[in-house]
Amino acid sequence: MAAQDDVYLPEVLFEIRPQGRYVRVTAIDPRSGVEVVSICAASYSQAMLKRLAARKLMYVLRKRRAQALGGGVRTGRTDLLA
Repeated sequence: MAAQDDVYLPEVLFEIRPQGRYVRVTAIDPRSGVEVVSICAASYSQAMLKRLAARKLMYVLRKRRAQALGGGVRTGRTDLLA
């Protein structure tokens, strides 16, 4: 059974742009248009870059949904850490 604050992301669009020793990863939810940007080390694998950006996107979507519903976001979420 899914938790109440789970976010379903059937599709995420990624843009990965190297910038020196770092990589700028943009993750976009095409359904809502929400976009987040993560800056990561260039040594990370592409799978890791996408996973971190998708987690950040899910966090932002959870936060926005909680604000829209009038509730607060629970703090201390360790499952969102890489």
